[in-house]
Amino acid sequence: MQYKIRYFLCLFSALLFMHCTPSPNSEGQRPLSGLKVLVYTKNGEGYVHDNIPYAVKCVEKLGGEHGFDVEVSDNPEIFEEEKLKEIDLMVFTSTNNEVFDTDAQRLAFRRYMQAGGGLVGIHSVVGTERNWTWFKRMVGGRFVWHPKFQEFTITKLDHSHPSMEGVPNLWTKEDECYFMQELYPGIKVVMAHDMETLNKNEEEKIRDHAGPYDKYYPAVWFHDFDGGHVWVTALGHHIDDYEDPTFVNHLYRGIKYIGEKVDDRNYDKAYATDRDTPIDFEKRRLELK
Repeated sequence: MQYKIRYFLCLFSALLFMHCTPSPNSEGQRPLSGLKVLVYTKNGEGYVHDNIPYAVKCVEKLGGEHGFDVEVSDNPEIFEEEKLKEIDLMVFTSTNNEVFDTDAQRLAFRRYMQAGGGLVGIHSVVGTERNWTWFKRMVGGRFVWHPKFQEFTITKLDHSHPSMEGVPNLWTKEDECYFMQELYPGIKVVMAHDMETLNKNEEEKIRDHAGPYDKYYPAVWFHDFDGGHVWVTALGHHIDDYEDPTFVNHLYRGIKYIGEKVDDRNYDKAYATDRDTPIDFEKRRLELK
């Protein structure tokens, strides 16, 4: 009898341990631990955001808290294939205009993405490389205009997406509502600017730039593109965002989402031979089967 009691106590303890032990993907196991993250801050000629050093510090702090390594650079020479093989994901924080010096660097970035790399884009990333069609499609569109910095509401559209965990359903904050042209139809929008909450002083220009969109306009989106994984937030204009717990969580969730999608890169899948090699959608469709 005592043997049976001890047996059932051991079995119960084992089951309890299994139930209480966090899974490998839980927060307790720091799912981003060991990843190498490149924060790229290069700007071409034109406006440069003052939020960049604050964003860098924010990502570095997240790296310390969640166990991923952070390298920061504004030098496009880092975009060389052998160097990029060491990078798990990239964060382009408020990059703007041309951020590569050569087409060889553009090709290295594209091949990195084709090999299964990841990109988290923040704020003016949609104003980056405005003359490179592939990049504009990859990032989701090309920035054209925004109303004045103001308080407005951003609405959560996809409550189930992992990058939306802890993000308010209706998020009222001061920011810039970015409008784009050449929007890529493959993006999956998870949050949208509520244009009805914008200041009515610029209503006519807002309607002109909103195009076919009515009440809502894309603010945060993701997609898998040409072999790579992309998550973009158009939010994050003000320096205070990068110390605001709500925004910091928003940014972390985007990094975590991409970080959990990137495995070891496979350069056998990188087929581009120049920056403008046509996208082989059929090839990608077959790889996903």
